[in-house]
Amino acid sequence: MNPVVSIIMGSTSDLPVMEKAAKFFDEMEIPFEINALSAHRTPERVEAFAKGAHQRGIKVIIAAAGMAAHLPGVISSMTSIPVIGVPVDASLDGLDALLAIVQMPPGIPVATVGINGALNAAILALQMIATGDEELYKKTVAYKESLKGKIEKANEELAQVKYKYKTN
Repeated sequence: MNPVVSIIMGSTSDLPVMEKAAKFFDEMEIPFEINALSAHRTPERVEAFAKGAHQRGIKVIIAAAGMAAHLPGVISSMTSIPVIGVPVDASLDGLDALLAIVQMPPGIPVATVGINGALNAAILALQMIATGDEELYKKTVAYKESLKGKIEKANEELAQVKYKYKTN
């Protein structure tokens, strides 16, 4: 089994955020890899990873970073594979990371999800891959349909909640 998605994080302290993506890929049966690489501490390894990802069959890279959050942009500068950035709330409520990831110069795009938005990054990655795979497309449709059921169940539960002036 060869990975088609790579989850990269600046350090293992980002794992509690990024495990939502890993669990989603497991649920969807999407082969993925997960590694810690640092744009600042291991730049040579980041470069080797980014430049070799296409040859290894990686279709989308999800890169998480907090604070200065250079990792997604550095990876994007070295590959033409789509990169999705996940800003991690490591300081300043994650706003520093969000702004660092979203403000890429022309030619170095990084799709960016919300702060700690690893699940949305995984869903977006699957949607990207599914554009060329009908079976995966059906999985994305089924997943999104399942979200409706969660809201319907929530409304059933809310109907049981009683308040003196509640009308429904």
